[in-house]
Amino acid sequence: MKKSLTLAIVLISAVLILPFQVYASTAKETVEVQINKILTKMKEPAFKEMSKDAKMAEISKIINEVFDYEELSKRTLGRNWQKFSPEQQKEFIQLFSQLLEDVYSDRILAYTNEVIEFGKDTELKKGQFEVESNIITATNTKVPLNYRLLQKGGQWRVYDVVIEGVSMVKNYRTQFRQLLSKDSPEQLLETLRERVKKG
Repeated sequence: MKKSLTLAIVLISAVLILPFQVYASTAKETVEVQINKILTKMKEPAFKEMSKDAKMAEISKIINEVFDYEELSKRTLGRNWQKFSPEQQKEFIQLFSQLLEDVYSDRILAYTNEVIEFGKDTELKKGQFEVESNIITATNTKVPLNYRLLQKGGQWRVYDVVIEGVSMVKNYRTQFRQLLSKDSPEQLLETLRERVKKG
């Protein structure tokens, strides 16, 4: 009896400390949970008193629970990924994730109680889904914002975001492909270092 009780306590404790997305049954549930966590955080009085950098640090913790920056980086560079050494790949992932945070931080923090409406989730291929959502503005305008996820190790991870029909991966892939057609991987990294430094 004691062994059974101990085992039950251990199992319950393990479930409570695991991030929800580990055992979320669908890609849509994962997205909804993480978005709602961000919205809840942004409504907290203490959050509103923080500096911009502190706010983004808090939001980034939540985003990093579900975003797969390595997969995002690989898909963005496409065939050019193999041109980077393992060390350069690692630095690219770090710089690219920081660049994306800088680019979208103002948009995220500009949220002022708009409504997020979730739509259907569509299977793109086995183990990959696109989850539809719309931001409903104060003027009742719908801004489409879709998330593409894949399953890795039992978790759903975001690898692309489609904003008003434009894939973030494809958008940056075009930019980086043009740069790499004339520059080396190291030169692209230097360009990213400079962009990140400027913020």
